[in-house]
Amino acid sequence: MQAETKGLVLVTGIGGFLGRHVAVQLLAAGYDVRGTLRSLKRTKAVETAIRSADGAASGKLTFVAADLLSDNGWAAALSGITDVIHTASPFPSKVPKNENDLIAPACEGTLRVLRAAKDADVRRVVLTSSTAAVSYGRGKPPFTEADWTDINSPLATAYYKSKTLAEQAAWDFARESGLQLTVINPSMILGPILGAENGTSVGLVRALMTGRYPVLPDFRVPVVDVRDVADAHVRALEVEEAVGERFIIAGETLSVKDIATVLRHDYPAYARKIPRFVLPNWLAGIASRFDPGLKLIVAELGRDARVSNDKARRMLGWKPRPEADAIRASADSLIAAGLV
Repeated sequence: MQAETKGLVLVTGIGGFLGRHVAVQLLAAGYDVRGTLRSLKRTKAVETAIRSADGAASGKLTFVAADLLSDNGWAAALSGITDVIHTASPFPSKVPKNENDLIAPACEGTLRVLRAAKDADVRRVVLTSSTAAVSYGRGKPPFTEADWTDINSPLATAYYKSKTLAEQAAWDFARESGLQLTVINPSMILGPILGAENGTSVGLVRALMTGRYPVLPDFRVPVVDVRDVADAHVRALEVEEAVGERFIIAGETLSVKDIATVLRHDYPAYARKIPRFVLPNWLAGIASRFDPGLKLIVAELGRDARVSNDKARRMLGWKPRPEADAIRASADSLIAAGLV
């Protein structure tokens, strides 16, 4: 006889780095999971990757086709759903030619999912936002949930704008509709990949280990393990006081040099490929004209990016693992997948 499930949770963007881990932790916690994919051609690969993780072998896992840019499929996707975790949103590896290519899918897609959730009378929605919606306004480090990014700031990239505007639209909709909403604001997510796709954040570790960068930019960012981000999403479903709140999910701020140092020390076979020299900011500015990835971050080189995770610890009982563990887990999984 099958054990009674805690509910059927819809995970949007289940094929993504975070979405896969959210599915794993929901299954391990006793939920059934339905995931959205833009194309069902990826179903077998995504399911195999999720089921390969500890604790995810049992529980019902199904998939539906739904695209953030179309109304098609969302009513069916929400049928019988008890809760929604909305992780799907574009994450660029370079500056888009048109910032609306990021902003429109993020805002329209978020509202499309929330409307469908309200129509389906789901209990709660947990939305994945980002510290990108927190740390680029008038606040001072360490930034808290009270801070918001100013979309008119010179530091506000198209991605930062997309996350900020999408989250603000979600809060407006929740207030107007009465929908129970909780928002998770993670920082740069590292940790083990599931399957053979590394995503943008773990791509940094891959680039360091494969010698793609001859030098290091003076870029600093809070780091968090994907397993801890997924854990925060599940906690946000289960903690009643989380309704109506946003939570920064992040650890300590590390420089790219800090990450490189961990990799060089723990993976000596790759040490000769990992750069040591930190590029002066003025020179990085010149180099960014030719490097799409560097262009994304050049305006904030040397910036203090510290955030506070006190609220998540206090209200969700959340506790992150050490940042070095997330770096090592990224590297171990990249090696296992044959990507480095």
